[in-house]
Amino acid sequence: MRYVSTRGHAAQPSFSEILLGGLAPDGGLYLPAVYPQVSGAELDAWRALSYADLALEILKKFATDIPVADLKALTDKTYTAAVYRNTRAGEAAERITPLHLIEQDGDKTLLLQALSNGPTLAFKDMAMQLLGNLFEYTLDKQQAELNIFGATSGDTGSAAEYAMRGKHGIRVFMLSPHLKMSAFQSAQMFSLQDDNIFNVAIKGVFDDCQDMVKAVSNDLAFKARYKIGTVNSINWARVVAQVVYYFRGYLEATTRNEQKVSFTVPSGNFGNICAGHIARMMGLPIDQLVAATNENDVLDEFFRTGIYRVRKSSETYHTTSPSMDISKASNFERFVFDLLDRDAVRVKALFAKVDTEGGFDLSGAPGSDGDEFNKIAQFGFASGRSCHTDRLATIRDLHARYGLMVDTHTADGVKVAREHVKSGVPMIVLETALPAKFNETIREALDTDAARPAGFENIEFLPQRFEVMEADVAQVQAFIVAHTGL
Repeated sequence: MRYVSTRGHAAQPSFSEILLGGLAPDGGLYLPAVYPQVSGAELDAWRALSYADLALEILKKFATDIPVADLKALTDKTYTAAVYRNTRAGEAAERITPLHLIEQDGDKTLLLQALSNGPTLAFKDMAMQLLGNLFEYTLDKQQAELNIFGATSGDTGSAAEYAMRGKHGIRVFMLSPHLKMSAFQSAQMFSLQDDNIFNVAIKGVFDDCQDMVKAVSNDLAFKARYKIGTVNSINWARVVAQVVYYFRGYLEATTRNEQKVSFTVPSGNFGNICAGHIARMMGLPIDQLVAATNENDVLDEFFRTGIYRVRKSSETYHTTSPSMDISKASNFERFVFDLLDRDAVRVKALFAKVDTEGGFDLSGAPGSDGDEFNKIAQFGFASGRSCHTDRLATIRDLHARYGLMVDTHTADGVKVAREHVKSGVPMIVLETALPAKFNETIREALDTDAARPAGFENIEFLPQRFEVMEADVAQVQAFIVAHTGL
């Protein structure tokens, strides 16, 4: 398996060669030169597998340069009941990502896939725990070290830090928007006292943090000198790890391969739903991939109109589903690459236009940049939007009718899923986090506190360690230099 850049860089590296990095040298994102295909016979065989063994089967299609025995050791180490232990009452921990019936209305079925049973109570753990083990394995083979530089809107940071804390040869430098995460999210990150973890709160919004990560990734000399890698969803290995739970969800929701399912995915940075797109391109029988946005509805606007219009920092709303407070979706380029029939020249031009003019237009209207909007349905994409009032209403409704408590992002997903569920096609909503991470809004909606798993009872009161900085690339680079010892 070789990989190509969405912007046409000539080299076609292997999985291990792109594992520790982020962007390609030309600023593009990596994708397989050809998507591996999954046969009906494989799907049948996979129905009986454990999550760890399913992860192995999918991973070995992409990481062909890593011995299968080593991949098996890594997936067996990662996907265990001990790691994914924060299960609800009555769940079997070894199922890792169980499906729960939300509601049945005639032949319309709405399901929830539990993805937040990991150490930080968010779906990001599903990929990040594997990524941590892959990094450690690769660095040990190379007798090398890595400085991970990332950005988070709330959950990526804690998932990365919990996966990398104490790992040999790894340091983590994580940017987050100052005072724009929930108290629980901030405490999860900032309370870590490990010597290899460095938190930097940026005076700005998530997009400012993400822009700095991309700027440093594009500074090839700095990246090489200070051994910079990334764990954001621009990292291909993380996307591959997320592909696994789409297969697991489908296999659990169906009994035969002629059946289709749809997925609704709370989406801001397009990484999670991009994994669903890849699963569909591999042959998984997915009908719809529904992107559910909050008030920061850049993606919803594109899937409704064909216009991709990035918002400025001053136009980005701070909402009660803060992990989706994103107005520049970094993984969106991967889908656009496929939408444009992998025309890297056009992709490069369109995303240069994002930088200079704030967006592009594929609606087909006079003066637009293309007419590919009319092809979007061929890829199964649809979308919807949810606001604060919607998520409060959804949280209250689910709790009153079913005794089910969900977090704010998952509530956005349920609201939009209800608008798109079809007869005879189960709709799976991907859970984003446990409600305890957003207790402020749970209290507003239900006038009660969300239950907390053991070990998180008083996390907001633990000592915190972090730096506050302006949104200045040079200042952040100087901080990295000062703390790497290189």
